[in-house]
Amino acid sequence: MLYPIAISMGDDEHAWGVEVPDVPGCFSAGEDLEDAIAMVQQAIEGHFEMLIEDGAPLPSANSVALHTTNPKYAGCTWVLLEINLDK
Repeated sequence: MLYPIAISMGDDEHAWGVEVPDVPGCFSAGEDLEDAIAMVQQAIEGHFEMLIEDGAPLPSANSVALHTTNPKYAGCTWVLLEINLDK
């Protein structure tokens, strides 16, 4: 399933930040764009593993268009991240 992730660009003093709007409480960071994406993929997969263990439903993914209307994500770059739910 494709989940949109919101990326806040880092700089010399700050890491790149990543948030998963459809997975409350799921966020990560990395030293560069590639690291941030890899770290948030691990965060999502770990979050989903805990939900599955608890018998909780996995959150549905909404469209990027829906999230771009939220002022919280103003200035973010969006990526659709493939999460394999068959693991």
